[in-house]
Amino acid sequence: MQQAAVKLTKEKRLILISLFIILLYLSPLIVLGDNAHIRVQDNLDSNVAWYTVLTRSHELFGPLNAVIPQVMNGLPRGAYESEFRGIVWLYALFPTMTAYAISQTITRFAAFLGMYLLLKKRFLKEQDTSLIRVGVALAFALTPFWPSGMLSTLGQPLALWAFLKIRNREHSWREWTVLALLPLYSSFVLGFFFFLTAMGLLWLRDGIKKRDWNPVFFVGIAFMTAIYLAIDYRLLSGLALSSAPTSRTEFVESQNGFWYSMGLAVFNFLFGHNQVLTMHTPVILPIISIALIVVFNQKSQKVHKRILYLIGFNFALSLWYAFWFYKAWEPLKQRFSILTMFNFGRFHYLHPLTIYVSFALALYILWMLGGKWQKRVRFYVVAQVILLLFCNDEIVYRVYGQPSVKQFYAVNQFQQIRDYIGLPQESYRVASIGLHPSIAQYNGFYTLDSYVNYYPLTYKHEFRQIIAKELDKSPDLQTYFDQWGSRCYLFVSELGKNYEFTKNSIVKINHLQLNTAVLKAMGGKYILSAVPIMNAEEEGLQLLNIFDDPQSAWRIYLYEAK
Repeated sequence: MQQAAVKLTKEKRLILISLFIILLYLSPLIVLGDNAHIRVQDNLDSNVAWYTVLTRSHELFGPLNAVIPQVMNGLPRGAYESEFRGIVWLYALFPTMTAYAISQTITRFAAFLGMYLLLKKRFLKEQDTSLIRVGVALAFALTPFWPSGMLSTLGQPLALWAFLKIRNREHSWREWTVLALLPLYSSFVLGFFFFLTAMGLLWLRDGIKKRDWNPVFFVGIAFMTAIYLAIDYRLLSGLALSSAPTSRTEFVESQNGFWYSMGLAVFNFLFGHNQVLTMHTPVILPIISIALIVVFNQKSQKVHKRILYLIGFNFALSLWYAFWFYKAWEPLKQRFSILTMFNFGRFHYLHPLTIYVSFALALYILWMLGGKWQKRVRFYVVAQVILLLFCNDEIVYRVYGQPSVKQFYAVNQFQQIRDYIGLPQESYRVASIGLHPSIAQYNGFYTLDSYVNYYPLTYKHEFRQIIAKELDKSPDLQTYFDQWGSRCYLFVSELGKNYEFTKNSIVKINHLQLNTAVLKAMGGKYILSAVPIMNAEEEGLQLLNIFDDPQSAWRIYLYEAK
C-alpha cells in the first residue's frame, strides 16, 4: 500500500509538472498579447477575422437566409460558424488575443486530460507506467494543431475514452456529458465526422464479429452526431440542403496519377499534414521502428498486436488521404456533388490520436525490456516534449519572419486609411492586392474579395471577370481559382500566390490588367495594394496616397478606380 501511495504521489507530481509546462507553452500569448506571433494560414488570414466580422454584423442569430453585407456584397450567413460554437462566443465577449489565448488554453488542457484518461484507463493501466502516460499526454497537448479546429482533433482522445466506457457498459453521467459538450467546441466536418465514422465501424465490427449489437454504444454515436448536426444546421442548409450552386460546385480535386498518389501517401505517413501536425518524424517514428523489431521477436503479447493494428491503420489513413485525389475518382465526383462539397479525404485527421497512442505503446514495449531501456524511454519522452516546445508558434513564426498579430492587422494604419477616405465604410467596397482581404475586413472595410468556405457561384463568375486577363497570363493561378476558388482574391500574375508583401518588399507590378469597369459595377471604389502598380493610370486607377505605420507590416498604396 505504501509503495502504491508513493507511486501515486509521483504520478500526481508528474501531472502538476506537465500542467506547468503547458502554461509555460501558452505564456507568449498571455504575456505578449497582440505582439505575439501566431499562424497566418487558415488563421489570421481567415477564421480570426471571420469571428470579428460575424460579431460586428449583428447576424450572429440571423435567419437562414441572412447575409453578411461586409463581405462579397452579402456573403451567406451559413458560410460562417454557428452561433452555438463556443469559439464564436469567445471572440464576441473578449478582445482578439484574449479570446485566442483562452481557446488555446481550453484546447490544450482538454487534450492533456483526454489522452491521460485514455492511456490510464484503456492502454497503460500498469502502475509503473505513469511516466509514459503523463509524458505522452503532455506531448499530445503540445502538438501545433490548427487553432480554429479547437478540439476537433485534440478532443478525440477524450471522446474515445468516453465511447470505450460506454461500449464496455461502464458508463455514467460523465461520459455522456463529454459527448454532449465536445460538439460545442469542435468541428464536425473538420474532425469528428471521421471520428464518429470510425466509432460506427467499431460498433459494426462488434456486431458482426462478437454478435454484440450494443444498443447503448449505438445511441451514444447517434447522440453525438445529432448534436453536431443541430449545431451545424446553417452549414447543412447552405450546402447539403440547398439547390443553389456555390463555389464548391466547381471544385476539381482528383487529378493525381497513381505513383504521385503513392508518393503522397508515404509523405503523409512520414511527415503528416499542416492542418494536423503531429511532429512525429524525428522522435516518434524511430521509437516505433525500434519497438517493431521487438514485436517481431515477441509476437504473442496483446500490446504488440495493438501497435501493429495502429501502424497499419495509420498507413491506411495516409493511403485514403492520398488516393482521394487520385484521378479515377473524378467521374464519380462530377456525378455526385456531395463528393466535391465535402472532403472525405480527411480521415487522416485521426492521425494525432492514433500516432500518439502508438507512441505510448511503443514506449511501453521498450519499458518492459527493463534495465537501460527504461532510462532510454525517459529520454525519448523528454526529447519529444522538447521538440514540441521548440515548435511553439512564437518561436516558429518569429524565426520565419512573419508579422505579429498587431503588425498583421495594422489597426492604426487602416484607421488612417479609413479617415483619409472619409466616407461611411458601408458606402463603398475595397479589394486588396498583395495582402489578405481579412486585414481590411478586420478593420471594418467592406470587401469584394475574401477567403471563405463557400459563396454563391454566380458571384465567383462575376468576380472572375475582374481578373480574367491576369488568370490568362498564369495557368497556375487560373487552375487555382477556377478549380478551387475559396480564395476569391485580386490575383496578379506577377505576384503569383503570394499575399504577404511587407513594407520591406521591393516588388512592383509592371503590367497589371484588371477589368475596372466590372470592379466598379460591383461597387468597388478603392484598391489597397501592398506593392506599387506602375501602370495604374493605364488601368484607370489613381494613386491617392501611401500609408506607412511603424506598428504595421505593410506599406499600403491606396488607389481609386476612376
